[in-house]
Parts: sequence; C-alpha cells; structure tokens
Amino acid sequence: MTHLQEAFPNSSDQKLQLRIAMLGLLRQNSACSSAIGTALEYWLTQHPGARTIAVFAALPGEADLTEIISRHPARRWVYPRVRGGDLDFHDVEDPAVGLRPGNFGIREPLADLPLVAVGEIDAFFCPGLAFDRRGGRLGRGRGYYDRLLARARPDALKIGVGFPWQIVPDTFAEAHDISMDQVICG
Repeated sequence: MTHLQEAFPNSSDQKLQLRIAMLGLLRQNSACSSAIGTALEYWLTQHPGARTIAVFAALPGEADLTEIISRHPARRWVYPRVRGGDLDFHDVEDPAVGLRPGNFGIREPLADLPLVAVGEIDAFFCPGLAFDRRGGRLGRGRGYYDRLLARARPDALKIGVGFPWQIVPDTFAEAHDISMDQVICG
C-alpha cells in the first residue's frame, strides 16, 4: 500500500491528492521535450498507417510536440478545441498561425479550420498529469479526454505522452477512465 493509499483510502480522494501533487510538479518542470521527440519519432516509424494523429498544444510544463509535428508534414495533425463539455478536432497545417489562446489558456485551432470527425483519427497523443504502467492516465479532472476517447474507433491508438517523472505507481483509475494503449516518455 502506498503512502497516498494509506492517507486517503477513497479512490476519488487519492486521485485528487495525486492531481494536486502532479500539478505542483508540472509547474516546476523545465524538462526538455527532445527525448520525447526521439521516442515519438521512433513510434511514427513503427506506425506508418497512423496518418491522422490528434495532438495537443502544450501547456507550460507539458511536452511540446511542435518540433516532431514540423518534421512530419505528410501526416495529418489535428488539434482539439473545447466545445461545451466535449472536444472537437480541427485540421491545423501550421500551428504558428492556426492556433490561438482559447479555453483554460490552451492554444486551440481557429474555429473556421476544417473539422475532423473523431472516426477519422488513427491515433491520439494524449497529455496527462500522470500515467501508470498499466496505461492509466490522470488528466486535469474535467473528463474531456475520457469522453473523447470513449467515442474513438476501437482500433484508434491511445498514446499517453509525458516525462519520466510523470510515471507513478497508480493513477487510481475509475470506471469512466479510458486507458492508454501505450505511454511514451523521454
């Protein structure tokens, strides 16, 4: 039993405490994303059929995927935009001009960029506060990615992207949480 499990026996309490701790670590993170880029580069060579890939615009402390995206212009990179309680994805050819600050301070695609149906997405590169070795992902608590991934094609790959320090023994997954197929950290 971990220290967190002893102090907070309820799974929801444990998850909240882990979220608070990881947000604090994220604010202190100044890690370089180059090792993650190398790992993603390898993943892309192993998955040539993943043509349409959902990515995220990094918040401070998160892995920045801009460089890897720029090296693979033949792939279709789509970014999320918050719409009510859900995420819509838009085709963004150039993140420097196609993204603007939106909900929660996250850069989002311009509303007039082409909308991409969730069923067209072959792989989802997902941010998270923490991941565990079983594919558990701890998000920021609003459930956007869990609702999105529940609607994804069954064969669409769900890839958690983060730094090694974001791997924890347990993310305290609940029934509604969607697991990652793989976690890539550099």
